[in-house]
Amino acid sequence: MDHTTAVAMSGGVDSSAAALLLLKGEKTLLGLTLCLFDGGEEGADAAAVAKRLNFPHRTLDMRREFQAGVMDPFVSEYERGRTPNPCVLCNRAVKFGALLRTAEELGCGSLATGHYARTAFDAGAGRWLLKKAAHLDKDQSYVLAMLTQEQLSRALFPLGELSKAEVRAIAAEAGLSNAQKGDSQDICFIPDGDYGAFLRRHTGKDYPPGPYLDEAGAVLGRHTGIVDYTVGQRRGLGVSSSAGRLYVKEVRPGDNAVILSNNAALFRRVLTANSLNLIPCARLDGPVRLRARIRYRMAEQPCTVEQTGEDTVRVAFDEAQRAVTPGQTVVFYDGDVVVGGAVIERSLPD
Repeated sequence: MDHTTAVAMSGGVDSSAAALLLLKGEKTLLGLTLCLFDGGEEGADAAAVAKRLNFPHRTLDMRREFQAGVMDPFVSEYERGRTPNPCVLCNRAVKFGALLRTAEELGCGSLATGHYARTAFDAGAGRWLLKKAAHLDKDQSYVLAMLTQEQLSRALFPLGELSKAEVRAIAAEAGLSNAQKGDSQDICFIPDGDYGAFLRRHTGKDYPPGPYLDEAGAVLGRHTGIVDYTVGQRRGLGVSSSAGRLYVKEVRPGDNAVILSNNAALFRRVLTANSLNLIPCARLDGPVRLRARIRYRMAEQPCTVEQTGEDTVRVAFDEAQRAVTPGQTVVFYDGDVVVGGAVIERSLPD
Protein backbone atom coordinates (compact mmCIF):
# COMPACT_ATOMS: atom_id res chain seq x y z
CA MET A 1 0.00 0.00 0.00
CA ASP A 2 1.51 3.32 -1.01
CA HIS A 3 1.23 6.63 0.80
CA THR A 4 -1.51 8.22 -1.30
CA THR A 5 -4.43 9.62 0.70
CA ALA A 6 -7.92 9.54 -0.78
CA VAL A 7 -10.04 12.62 -0.07
CA ALA A 8 -13.82 12.33 -0.22
CA MET A 9 -14.85 15.56 -2.00
CA SER A 10 -18.40 16.87 -2.20
CA GLY A 11 -17.48 20.16 -3.82
CA GLY A 12 -18.13 22.01 -0.56
CA VAL A 13 -15.72 24.13 1.42
CA ASP A 14 -15.08 21.54 4.17
CA SER A 15 -13.74 18.73 1.99
CA SER A 16 -11.84 21.25 -0.16
CA ALA A 17 -10.14 22.74 2.90
CA ALA A 18 -9.37 19.23 4.15
CA ALA A 19 -7.57 18.54 0.86
CA LEU A 20 -5.69 21.82 1.09
CA LEU A 21 -4.47 21.06 4.62
CA LEU A 22 -3.30 17.60 3.59
CA LEU A 23 -1.34 19.09 0.70
CA LYS A 24 0.32 21.51 3.13
CA GLY A 25 1.29 18.42 5.12
CA GLU A 26 2.96 17.09 1.95
CA LYS A 27 0.44 14.31 1.40
CA THR A 28 -0.06 12.81 -2.04
CA LEU A 29 -3.77 13.04 -2.80
CA LEU A 30 -6.46 11.43 -4.92
CA GLY A 31 -9.81 13.24 -4.87
CA LEU A 32 -12.90 11.03 -4.98
CA THR A 33 -16.46 12.27 -5.44
CA LEU A 34 -19.46 9.99 -5.08
CA CYS A 35 -22.50 9.95 -7.30
CA LEU A 36 -24.96 8.47 -4.80
CA PHE A 37 -28.37 8.91 -6.41
CA ASP A 38 -29.95 10.23 -9.60
CA GLY A 39 -29.61 14.00 -9.56
CA GLY A 40 -26.92 13.86 -6.89
CA GLU A 41 -23.40 15.28 -6.82
CA GLU A 42 -21.68 14.93 -10.19
CA GLY A 43 -18.31 16.23 -9.08
CA ALA A 44 -17.84 19.38 -11.17
CA ASP A 45 -17.06 21.66 -8.21
CA ALA A 46 -14.81 19.06 -6.60
CA ALA A 47 -12.99 18.45 -9.86
CA ALA A 48 -12.40 22.19 -10.24
CA VAL A 49 -10.86 22.36 -6.75
CA ALA A 50 -8.65 19.35 -7.46
CA LYS A 51 -7.51 20.91 -10.73
CA ARG A 52 -6.67 24.20 -9.03
CA LEU A 53 -4.73 22.40 -6.29
CA ASN A 54 -3.10 20.09 -8.85
CA PHE A 55 -4.03 16.58 -7.76
CA PRO A 56 -5.99 13.88 -9.62
CA HIS A 57 -9.74 13.50 -9.15
CA ARG A 58 -12.31 10.84 -9.99
CA THR A 59 -16.09 10.64 -9.75
CA LEU A 60 -17.33 7.22 -8.66
CA ASP A 61 -20.79 5.83 -9.36
CA MET A 62 -21.94 4.41 -6.03
CA ARG A 63 -25.68 4.59 -6.59
CA ARG A 64 -26.05 0.84 -6.10
CA GLU A 65 -24.09 0.87 -2.82
CA PHE A 66 -26.01 3.91 -1.56
CA GLN A 67 -29.31 2.28 -2.45
CA ALA A 68 -28.42 -0.92 -0.58
CA GLY A 69 -26.65 0.67 2.40
CA VAL A 70 -28.73 3.80 3.01
CA MET A 71 -31.94 4.19 0.99
CA ASP A 72 -33.30 0.67 1.40
CA PRO A 73 -32.72 0.60 5.20
CA PHE A 74 -34.18 4.13 5.43
CA VAL A 75 -37.37 2.97 3.71
CA SER A 76 -37.56 -0.24 5.71
CA GLU A 77 -37.23 1.57 9.03
CA TYR A 78 -39.95 4.11 8.22
CA GLU A 79 -42.28 1.31 7.15
CA ARG A 80 -41.66 -0.28 10.57
CA GLY A 81 -42.72 2.93 12.31
CA ARG A 82 -39.14 3.91 13.15
CA THR A 83 -37.02 6.99 12.34
CA PRO A 84 -33.46 6.19 11.17
CA ASN A 85 -30.50 8.53 10.81
CA PRO A 86 -29.30 8.06 7.21
CA CYS A 87 -26.06 10.00 7.77
CA VAL A 88 -24.97 7.44 10.37
CA LEU A 89 -25.79 4.64 7.91
CA CYS A 90 -23.95 6.38 5.08
CA ASN A 91 -20.73 6.97 7.01
CA ARG A 92 -20.42 3.31 8.02
CA ALA A 93 -21.74 1.57 4.89
CA VAL A 94 -20.76 3.95 2.08
CA LYS A 95 -18.12 6.57 2.92
CA PHE A 96 -16.01 4.39 5.21
CA GLY A 97 -17.37 1.19 3.68
CA ALA A 98 -17.64 1.02 -0.10
CA LEU A 99 -15.60 4.19 -0.73
CA LEU A 100 -12.78 3.16 1.59
CA ARG A 101 -12.58 -0.26 -0.09
CA THR A 102 -12.43 1.38 -3.50
CA ALA A 103 -9.76 3.82 -2.29
CA GLU A 104 -7.65 0.89 -1.09
CA GLU A 105 -8.07 -0.80 -4.49
CA LEU A 106 -6.79 2.43 -6.06
CA GLY A 107 -3.66 2.28 -3.91
CA CYS A 108 -4.65 4.65 -1.10
CA GLY A 109 -3.70 3.89 2.48
CA SER A 110 -6.16 6.25 4.15
CA LEU A 111 -9.37 8.19 3.54
CA ALA A 112 -9.82 11.82 4.58
CA THR A 113 -13.14 13.64 4.86
CA GLY A 114 -14.30 17.11 5.80
CA HIS A 115 -15.97 15.95 9.01
CA TYR A 116 -15.37 17.96 12.18
CA ALA A 117 -14.04 15.23 14.48
CA ARG A 118 -10.70 13.84 15.68
CA THR A 119 -9.04 10.45 16.02
CA ALA A 120 -6.23 9.23 18.27
CA PHE A 121 -4.56 5.91 18.99
CA ASP A 122 -4.65 4.52 22.52
CA ALA A 123 -1.44 2.49 22.67
CA GLY A 124 -2.32 1.00 26.05
CA ALA A 125 -5.60 -0.44 24.82
CA GLY A 126 -4.35 -0.99 21.28
CA ARG A 127 -7.47 0.72 19.93
CA TRP A 128 -8.31 3.76 17.85
CA LEU A 129 -10.36 6.49 19.52
CA LEU A 130 -12.93 8.86 18.05
CA LYS A 131 -13.08 12.28 19.71
CA LYS A 132 -15.26 15.34 19.42
CA ALA A 133 -14.11 18.27 17.32
CA ALA A 134 -12.19 20.96 19.17
CA HIS A 135 -14.97 23.45 18.34
CA LEU A 136 -18.14 21.84 19.66
CA ASP A 137 -20.54 23.98 17.63
CA LYS A 138 -19.45 22.03 14.51
CA ASP A 139 -18.79 18.64 16.13
CA GLN A 140 -19.87 15.73 13.92
CA SER A 141 -18.67 12.84 16.06
CA TYR A 142 -22.30 11.72 16.51
CA VAL A 143 -22.67 10.65 12.86
CA LEU A 144 -19.33 8.80 12.99
CA ALA A 145 -20.03 6.82 16.17
CA MET A 146 -20.79 3.55 14.36
CA LEU A 147 -17.39 3.37 12.63
CA THR A 148 -15.37 0.23 13.33
CA GLN A 149 -11.77 -0.03 14.50
CA GLU A 150 -10.66 -0.90 10.96
CA GLN A 151 -12.47 2.13 9.55
CA LEU A 152 -11.11 4.50 12.20
CA SER A 153 -7.57 3.22 11.60
CA ARG A 154 -7.83 4.48 7.99
CA ALA A 155 -9.74 7.72 8.70
CA LEU A 156 -8.26 11.22 8.61
CA PHE A 157 -10.20 14.30 9.77
CA PRO A 158 -8.01 17.33 8.98
CA LEU A 159 -10.64 19.83 10.21
CA GLY A 160 -10.93 18.41 13.72
CA GLU A 161 -9.05 21.25 15.41
CA LEU A 162 -10.55 24.10 13.36
CA SER A 163 -13.62 26.35 13.50
CA LYS A 164 -15.83 26.88 10.46
CA ALA A 165 -14.56 30.47 10.19
CA GLU A 166 -10.98 29.21 10.11
CA VAL A 167 -11.87 26.66 7.43
CA ARG A 168 -13.48 29.32 5.24
CA ALA A 169 -10.46 31.58 5.72
CA ILE A 170 -8.09 28.79 4.65
CA ALA A 171 -10.15 28.18 1.50
CA ALA A 172 -10.40 31.89 0.71
CA GLU A 173 -6.66 32.42 1.15
CA ALA A 174 -6.06 29.65 -1.41
CA GLY A 175 -8.46 31.35 -3.82
CA LEU A 176 -11.01 28.54 -3.81
CA SER A 177 -14.31 29.66 -5.33
CA ASN A 178 -16.36 27.65 -2.83
CA ALA A 179 -14.91 29.36 0.27
CA GLN A 180 -18.30 30.89 1.12
CA LYS A 181 -20.45 28.03 -0.18
CA GLY A 182 -23.33 27.18 2.16
CA ASP A 183 -23.48 24.00 4.21
CA SER A 184 -25.13 20.97 2.65
CA GLN A 185 -28.47 19.51 3.69
CA ASP A 186 -28.45 16.90 6.47
CA ILE A 187 -30.26 14.38 4.27
CA CYS A 188 -28.83 14.87 0.80
CA PHE A 189 -31.41 12.76 -1.05
CA ILE A 190 -34.42 14.55 0.52
CA PRO A 191 -33.48 18.23 0.15
CA ASP A 192 -37.05 19.44 0.72
CA GLY A 193 -37.37 17.49 3.98
CA ASP A 194 -40.61 15.78 2.90
CA TYR A 195 -39.82 12.20 3.90
CA GLY A 196 -43.31 10.90 3.18
CA ALA A 197 -43.29 12.20 -0.39
CA PHE A 198 -39.83 10.70 -0.96
CA LEU A 199 -40.94 7.29 0.35
CA ARG A 200 -43.97 7.27 -1.94
CA ARG A 201 -41.90 8.26 -4.97
CA HIS A 202 -39.11 5.84 -4.17
CA THR A 203 -41.25 2.78 -3.45
CA GLY A 204 -44.23 3.49 -5.66
CA LYS A 205 -46.41 2.51 -2.71
CA ASP A 206 -49.51 4.27 -1.47
CA TYR A 207 -49.30 4.19 2.32
CA PRO A 208 -52.94 4.07 3.45
CA PRO A 209 -54.60 6.41 5.93
CA GLY A 210 -55.51 5.05 9.33
CA PRO A 211 -56.70 6.06 12.77
CA TYR A 212 -55.23 8.50 15.22
CA LEU A 213 -55.76 6.93 18.64
CA ASP A 214 -55.35 8.31 22.11
CA GLU A 215 -53.54 6.30 24.76
CA ALA A 216 -56.79 4.61 25.77
CA GLY A 217 -57.51 3.54 22.19
CA ALA A 218 -60.23 6.09 21.37
CA VAL A 219 -60.26 7.33 17.78
CA LEU A 220 -59.28 10.99 17.45
CA GLY A 221 -59.20 11.29 13.67
CA ARG A 222 -57.45 9.97 10.54
CA HIS A 223 -53.77 10.14 9.62
CA THR A 224 -52.39 10.29 6.08
CA GLY A 225 -50.08 7.23 6.27
CA ILE A 226 -47.66 6.07 8.95
CA VAL A 227 -44.55 7.15 7.02
CA ASP A 228 -45.58 10.79 7.52
CA TYR A 229 -45.01 10.68 11.28
CA THR A 230 -42.28 10.43 13.88
CA VAL A 231 -42.28 10.38 17.67
CA GLY A 232 -42.60 13.86 19.19
CA GLN A 233 -44.13 15.44 16.08
CA ARG A 234 -46.78 18.13 16.55
CA ARG A 235 -47.05 19.91 13.21
CA GLY A 236 -49.33 18.63 10.48
CA LEU A 237 -51.49 16.37 12.62
CA GLY A 238 -54.74 18.06 11.67
CA VAL A 239 -56.54 17.13 14.89
CA SER A 240 -57.21 19.01 18.09
CA SER A 241 -58.12 18.11 21.63
CA SER A 242 -59.87 19.89 24.47
CA ALA A 243 -57.07 18.56 26.67
CA GLY A 244 -54.47 20.68 24.87
CA ARG A 245 -51.83 20.15 22.18
CA LEU A 246 -51.34 16.66 20.82
CA TYR A 247 -48.07 14.99 19.83
CA VAL A 248 -47.11 11.69 18.22
CA LYS A 249 -46.24 9.23 20.96
CA GLU A 250 -46.00 6.05 18.90
CA VAL A 251 -46.18 4.94 15.27
CA ARG A 252 -47.76 1.48 15.14
CA PRO A 253 -47.58 -0.22 11.74
CA GLY A 254 -49.18 -3.44 13.07
CA ASP A 255 -52.64 -1.86 13.03
CA ASN A 256 -51.70 1.18 10.91
CA ALA A 257 -52.32 3.50 13.87
CA VAL A 258 -50.62 6.65 15.13
CA ILE A 259 -50.90 7.14 18.88
CA LEU A 260 -51.25 10.72 20.12
CA SER A 261 -50.70 12.08 23.61
CA ASN A 262 -49.95 15.24 25.52
CA ASN A 263 -46.35 16.43 25.75
CA ALA A 264 -45.79 15.10 29.27
CA ALA A 265 -46.37 11.53 28.08
CA LEU A 266 -43.39 11.80 25.70
CA PHE A 267 -40.81 11.83 28.50
CA ARG A 268 -39.05 8.57 29.36
CA ARG A 269 -35.92 7.95 31.41
CA VAL A 270 -34.91 4.45 30.22
CA LEU A 271 -34.26 3.04 26.75
CA THR A 272 -32.91 -0.13 25.23
CA ALA A 273 -30.75 -0.20 22.10
CA ASN A 274 -29.09 -2.75 19.85
CA SER A 275 -26.43 -2.93 17.10
CA LEU A 276 -23.98 -1.65 19.72
CA ASN A 277 -20.64 -0.37 18.41
CA LEU A 278 -18.00 0.26 21.09
CA ILE A 279 -14.84 2.19 20.23
CA PRO A 280 -12.34 2.44 23.16
CA CYS A 281 -13.10 -1.07 24.42
CA ALA A 282 -14.57 -4.37 23.29
CA ARG A 283 -17.14 -4.56 26.09
CA LEU A 284 -18.50 -2.45 28.95
CA ASP A 285 -17.62 -3.81 32.38
CA GLY A 286 -20.74 -3.38 34.48
CA PRO A 287 -22.84 -0.19 34.58
CA VAL A 288 -20.83 2.85 33.41
CA ARG A 289 -21.51 6.53 34.06
CA LEU A 290 -21.45 8.41 30.75
CA ARG A 291 -23.25 11.16 28.88
CA ALA A 292 -25.39 10.47 25.83
CA ARG A 293 -27.33 12.04 22.98
CA ILE A 294 -30.45 10.40 21.57
CA ARG A 295 -30.40 12.60 18.46
CA TYR A 296 -27.86 14.68 16.60
CA ARG A 297 -28.94 18.15 17.63
CA MET A 298 -29.28 17.91 21.38
CA ALA A 299 -27.15 18.45 24.45
CA GLU A 300 -25.54 15.42 26.05
CA GLN A 301 -27.34 14.11 29.12
CA PRO A 302 -25.86 12.21 32.10
CA CYS A 303 -26.83 8.56 32.21
CA THR A 304 -25.87 5.05 33.29
CA VAL A 305 -25.14 2.62 30.46
CA GLU A 306 -25.16 -1.13 30.97
CA GLN A 307 -24.31 -3.69 28.31
CA THR A 308 -27.01 -6.38 28.41
CA GLY A 309 -25.87 -8.65 25.59
CA GLU A 310 -23.35 -9.03 22.79
CA ASP A 311 -24.66 -5.94 21.01
CA THR A 312 -27.40 -4.58 23.31
CA VAL A 313 -27.47 -1.92 26.02
CA ARG A 314 -29.82 -0.42 28.57
CA VAL A 315 -29.52 3.33 29.12
CA ALA A 316 -30.98 5.01 32.21
CA PHE A 317 -30.85 8.81 32.09
CA ASP A 318 -30.70 10.84 35.28
CA GLU A 319 -33.64 12.88 33.97
CA ALA A 320 -36.42 11.83 31.62
CA GLN A 321 -35.78 12.63 27.94
CA ARG A 322 -38.36 13.85 25.47
CA ALA A 323 -39.34 11.78 22.43
CA VAL A 324 -37.02 8.79 22.67
CA THR A 325 -37.38 7.61 19.07
CA PRO A 326 -36.92 4.01 17.86
CA GLY A 327 -34.48 3.86 14.96
CA GLN A 328 -32.45 6.88 16.01
CA THR A 329 -28.85 6.48 17.19
CA VAL A 330 -27.89 6.90 20.83
CA VAL A 331 -24.26 7.97 21.17
CA PHE A 332 -22.25 7.75 24.39
CA TYR A 333 -19.46 10.09 25.51
CA ASP A 334 -16.81 10.10 28.21
CA GLY A 335 -15.59 13.68 28.11
CA ASP A 336 -14.54 14.30 24.52
CA VAL A 337 -14.11 10.59 23.74
CA VAL A 338 -16.89 8.76 21.88
CA VAL A 339 -17.48 5.51 23.75
CA GLY A 340 -19.79 4.20 21.04
CA GLY A 341 -23.25 4.18 19.58
CA ALA A 342 -26.30 1.94 19.28
CA VAL A 343 -29.70 1.98 17.57
CA ILE A 344 -32.63 2.79 19.86
CA GLU A 345 -35.08 -0.10 20.11
CA ARG A 346 -37.64 1.26 22.56
CA SER A 347 -38.20 3.40 25.62
CA LEU A 348 -39.35 1.90 28.90
CA PRO A 349 -41.33 3.07 31.91
CA ASP A 350 -39.11 3.75 34.93
